[in-house]
Amino acid sequence: MNQQYAIITGNYWAFTLTDGALRMMVVLHFNQLGYSPLQIALLFVFYELFGVITNLTGGWLGARIGLNRTMNAGLILQVIALSMLLVPATMLSVGWVMAAQALSGIAKDLNKMSAKSAIKLLVPPNAQGMLYRWVALLTGSKNALKGAGFFLGGALLTVLGFQGAAASMAISLLLVWLLSLMLLKTDLGKSKNKPRFSELFSKSAAINRLSLARMLLFGARDVWFVVALPVFLSQTLGWDSWQTGGFLAGWIMAYGAVQAMAPRLQSFASGNGSGSSSGQHTPDGRSAMRWAVLLTLIPATIAVLLGTTLPAGPVLIGGLMIFGVVFAMNSALHSFLIVSYARDDGVSLDVGFYYMANAMGRLIGTLLSGWLFQSAGLAACLWVSALFLLLTSVVSIGLPRHQQPG
Repeated sequence: MNQQYAIITGNYWAFTLTDGALRMMVVLHFNQLGYSPLQIALLFVFYELFGVITNLTGGWLGARIGLNRTMNAGLILQVIALSMLLVPATMLSVGWVMAAQALSGIAKDLNKMSAKSAIKLLVPPNAQGMLYRWVALLTGSKNALKGAGFFLGGALLTVLGFQGAAASMAISLLLVWLLSLMLLKTDLGKSKNKPRFSELFSKSAAINRLSLARMLLFGARDVWFVVALPVFLSQTLGWDSWQTGGFLAGWIMAYGAVQAMAPRLQSFASGNGSGSSSGQHTPDGRSAMRWAVLLTLIPATIAVLLGTTLPAGPVLIGGLMIFGVVFAMNSALHSFLIVSYARDDGVSLDVGFYYMANAMGRLIGTLLSGWLFQSAGLAACLWVSALFLLLTSVVSIGLPRHQQPG
């Protein structure tokens, strides 16, 4: 069990490094070519759009052919996406890069859905504390490595150039794919009963409600984080691209570290000083609702303070730090709950549907972020974020809770 968990985690880590590095390479390279931040953000629209489609269909595919095959498919598709960037510079058009990003989006969500679903199958049903810790570790380390990937992308771009960086990552990931083919357990997560395509949409009220909450949660983050924040840092605060990229990379790494520690932090928040996440302190729907309410207050407070005479820089940076900690707790709780709620047979169907909602939230947030910031400014993005989070809190009221002892 631990060996398979290590293989799955290693696959996910390797993929995540290339995913973060590729994003930073595209941002910096097209910034050097003179594209505006909004134009650069639009390069990633297909990445998010195809993530929606992939999560919905990928869960069904994983249940039919096995999660080992969908995970390996994600790895090789990322190799192909990176290889597409090796064409001569004259052929490296916006359309071509968007196509490569679309393929990378498919690869990323196949890999993520497979990794999150597989953990459900490696943990005994009565070990919910262990499940929470393993999910938190996988999710948190992924985001920390995505931040490290930002640094890696910038370094490779500086040392090897755009094509050299893409080639080095493609070769490295190809080796990971070959090892995965040999070591990953076959038929992992393959459903005993072949699910029909009509079973793509979840029939579970708990999963439907959690998926809606997840869509709103990530829409609330990306409505100000994806476009509005980096453009504000650049245009209003006067940061250069390296300062902006380095800060956002550090933020994501810290965010991932908080996610990895979420079981211990949740335990302390529940009043269990030992830090154990077992027993009655394993989170439930009530935990998700409370953390969502707390998160709602943060973007609203930042928006109010930006309208005062206080300096915008410290207000925004300080608020972003607090937002990152509380958002990481929300995200880690959601990631545990979907794996906990998912059925054992055909787990990838439920997880895939949930991460489809996650990708839809990112897509909505990305599009709103550019439009709102351009038309009404950062404060408007923050108020919409607070509204999304308020709706997340309301939706979370109906999530299942632990049975209280009689």
